[in-house]
Order: sequence, then structure tokens, then C-alpha cells
Amino acid sequence: MYRNLPSLNALRAFEAAGRHGSFSDAAEELGVSHSSISRHIRGLELRLEVQLFRPQSRGVVLTDQGQAYLAQLSPAFDAIAEATDSLHPRSQSRITVNSDPLLAEKWLMPRLGAFHQLHPDIEIRLETSNRLARLDQHEADMALRFFRYSEAASAAPLLFDSPLSPYGVQGFVDAARDPQWFLSVQRLVDRDGDPWRDWLQAAGLPADEVPDTKRVLRSSPLAIAAALAGQGAILTGPELIPGELSDGRLIRLSDVTIQAGSYNLVLREGAARRRGVRRFSEWLLEEARLFREGPGAV
Repeated sequence: MYRNLPSLNALRAFEAAGRHGSFSDAAEELGVSHSSISRHIRGLELRLEVQLFRPQSRGVVLTDQGQAYLAQLSPAFDAIAEATDSLHPRSQSRITVNSDPLLAEKWLMPRLGAFHQLHPDIEIRLETSNRLARLDQHEADMALRFFRYSEAASAAPLLFDSPLSPYGVQGFVDAARDPQWFLSVQRLVDRDGDPWRDWLQAAGLPADEVPDTKRVLRSSPLAIAAALAGQGAILTGPELIPGELSDGRLIRLSDVTIQAGSYNLVLREGAARRRGVRRFSEWLLEEARLFREGPGAV
């Protein structure tokens, strides 16, 4: 049966350039030169007798016909990739996930068993680090990371916000009703910066009465351990201390909460075209939604 198929290399060049809106980015993804992408697309336009891109001041933009063609081509490439993955399920269904260490321990790990039951054929390799993995260099397929609201994370799907509240042992509850009490104890933080200053001002203390935080432990596990030992109050999000809250070892000491940032899911460019990555990211976003909306949600 005859199929009207242009050059596969030309189609790959067009599909990548259409997704990126850039010949240069398409060239980087495919490991070829900018001129190679340009030559393939020009040849494809001549072959199809349509204009697929229009030049603009910065880069290129798809024409209406180009947009319609891309909308049909991308799913076709996804289907080819999925069919290829199915031939080598062990290697192609292996996903590398990079995460903030404490989020991985406290939030992700307790949930991974449920995913493995749903998708026993997909292998999750969980790696932790305090820096965002270089996804563009294939260090991971996806990453779970905390972003301050001042940082650019708008393109990354939201997992959940991370509001900060003070937590401590039961013996602190009565004294903590007075915001002034927080000035007399060790104030522990598990992130860079001094969010205690913002919290104390939100609790009603004038800025000129707020001293620097008395104790900063850059390691989140150490800050939580110090709070559990009754050495002070920790300002953190509930997603990082779920077990300590559920068994009552830590108690929220005040209803005053400040919004600091959010946890987001960052995908490597093109990774979502793999079946396993799509399944895991969809599951992860649903788990995050249930966490946001469930009992004790943030």
C-alpha cells in the first residue's frame, strides 16, 4: 500500500522545531546543526507545497497550516515512541526522578508503593539532591522541587503550595499563644534565608522588634530533630513532617501562616513522550491533588 510519506528526518526536524518554536532549540534536541534543521524544513515545505513557518523578529512561528500539521504529527511520533518502548519494556520503562531529599523521604516514598501496585512494569529510580538536576543534560527525567514565589516556576505543574507555620512539642502550646514567646526560644528553620522575620511580623510584631533568627540549621532533618527534642520551634510546611504531626510528636503552635512558595514538577524536555513518564507524572499530580484537598491539607 502506497503511503504519501515525506522524509522522516524532515518530519522530525519540523516536529521538534514546531514544539520549540525555534530552529536552534530543535537542532540542540536532535543533535544536528541549525542549518540542517532549516534545510530539512525548507525541503519539506517544497515537498508539501505549503509554508509551515513564518519568520519573526525572534525565531519563527507556525503558520495555520503548520499548526494543523504539528497537531497530527506529534501524536504520531508519540505512538511510534510508545510502540518502540514496548519492545524493550525493562529499559524504556525505567524513570529517573530527582527530588529534594526531605520531600522524597517524607512525602514521596510513603506513596510509591501504591504506584508500583498500579504499574509494576515501570521502574522508578529515585535520586535526591539539594540542587535541581540538570534535566537538559539528562541527569533525570523529572524533578520535584521547591520554588519560592519570586522564582520562575510558572511553566512547571504545581504539586502543592508550602505554607509555613511554627511547630514544636506539646509543652510549648500554651506559651506559644503569645507571639512574644517566639522571641525567647530558639527559632529553627529548614530553608535558606530567615522566614521567621516574615512570620513574626505576620503574627503582629513590629519590624523593629524582630531580631535575627537565633538558630539556623541548614539541614532540614537536623532542624526537625532539634524541634522534636524540644530545643525550639521550627517554621516549616506540614508536607515535611506528616508522621510527626499524625502521632502528635509535633504540634502546630499558631494559626498564623505565611506563604513562602510551592513544590512543582519539572519535566525534562521531551520526556513526556515516553509512556512511563506520562503515567508517573499523571499519577504524581493526582496524588498531589488528593494531598491538597484531603484532611489536613496545606
